Amino acid sequence: MSTSTMPEASAKKAEKPHTYGNYINGRQVKAETGETFASYNPAKTDEVIGYFAASTPKDVKDAVDAAAKAFPAWKRTPAPHRAEILLKAAHLLESRKEELAQTMTREMGKVIKEARGDVQEAIDMAKYMAGEGRRLVGQTVPSELPHKFAMSVRQPIGVVGLITPWNFPVAIPSWKTLPALVAGNTVVIKPASDTPLCALMFVEILNEAGLPPGVLNLVTGSGSKVGNALVEDSRVHAISLTGSCEVGKKVAGRCGELMKKISCELGGKNAICVMEDADIDLALEGALWGAFGTAGQRCTAASRVIVHKARYEEFCTKFKKATEALKLGYGLDESVQVGPVVNQGQLDTVKMYVEIGKKEGAKLLCGGNALTEGVFAKGFFHEPTVFCDVKPSMRIAQEEIFGPVTCIIPVENFEEALEVANGTDFGLSLSMYTKDVNRAFMAMEDLESGIVYINAPTIGAEIQLPFGGVKQTGNGHREAGTACIDFFTEWKSIYVDYSGRLQKAQIDTDELVAKAE
Repeated sequence: MSTSTMPEASAKKAEKPHTYGNYINGRQVKAETGETFASYNPAKTDEVIGYFAASTPKDVKDAVDAAAKAFPAWKRTPAPHRAEILLKAAHLLESRKEELAQTMTREMGKVIKEARGDVQEAIDMAKYMAGEGRRLVGQTVPSELPHKFAMSVRQPIGVVGLITPWNFPVAIPSWKTLPALVAGNTVVIKPASDTPLCALMFVEILNEAGLPPGVLNLVTGSGSKVGNALVEDSRVHAISLTGSCEVGKKVAGRCGELMKKISCELGGKNAICVMEDADIDLALEGALWGAFGTAGQRCTAASRVIVHKARYEEFCTKFKKATEALKLGYGLDESVQVGPVVNQGQLDTVKMYVEIGKKEGAKLLCGGNALTEGVFAKGFFHEPTVFCDVKPSMRIAQEEIFGPVTCIIPVENFEEALEVANGTDFGLSLSMYTKDVNRAFMAMEDLESGIVYINAPTIGAEIQLPFGGVKQTGNGHREAGTACIDFFTEWKSIYVDYSGRLQKAQIDTDELVAKAE
């Protein structure tokens, strides 16, 4: 890997920010126009992380050219050999975990412990996908005719485009890139403009591990120029996108028109249900982590806490105290629990929803303010905020906020808890705290989400199981686990007839049955 993308792991302001290029055909190159944009530290906006290529559709074309040229040889590379490169990348990621984590905290604001966890997900995914290089399983099945062999195999799609978000700037690129590569595809990544350095470091590590030039490429810039060009290029046969519902619907619609494969991982409005028999302190701890981990900027964030009326007052009192005790600040401080939101636009959105909650009549239990003085003056900080006495129909209980805001909703019983939990347009992650094993299994069956937790919060998915949701959360595809391989491969069914004569499938099957009778 080029040392130019490994900044000094320090909280100190860089004296002279580096200028980075796109990564195309095995090296960094400037954008066609030579123009750049800056990436800033959201905790200290006077610190420029670096300057990055403000790319054009021509730059995207160059990246797709490289990926298309590299595809035939990469496809023919045996999958176990492709996997060996991923395993080497896992070891490189391990050796540079702290550098990546500190860069992540500086670039998008999550606290350092969470940043280390983000990188660890990529390490885990690299090791897991390396194992897939010796599986990539197809099927062999009995034919309905004699002297005929029937099987199916997986084949790569070709060039795939990956559009990744800023909130998990190493983990989510790994979820998409690694299965795509082990399956034999070549890749062009368009990372979020808030976190281009994390993505570039990830890409260079994979190339250092031994990827041939052109197999993995990265182009930075705006969605309107880079993302759209990636979608429109006819040589890009699939798009995997993680982002907002608004963007996802537009991209999915356009891919539908182009008959292009599309995977969308979109929004969530996740809920933790706390029943009257729950371990209240365990539920409290889980709700606190679920609501305010990554400053609430997770698609799995617990932005609703549904509490049985028998424990409602107790829970609200304890939750308020625990929320007010959280330490805010710059995430490189190991003692900080909540960092900034990623940019001014996200801060404005949080502030807007706080005002909406007040106008709707919800009770502001604690928080509610952006922090603009002292050590917070140069960052995008907002107090962890809790509303109580929230009605399920309120906008703050229905719409994704993506910030450190959660709402507590009282319910009468278990059945109402399920109804309220399911009562949004989203279905990513839902949780139930109860000691009743019968209720737990009913919740597993009846909660309408792609992920269900029992006695744990809505965040903390592991890479060996499928990740994704239902309803407006996505379009049915899954990331992680072995399920992600389905998106990045095409099935091919193969029949080998060694009977030496024409066999007419179902027609001859009828004759065989008649003879048997």
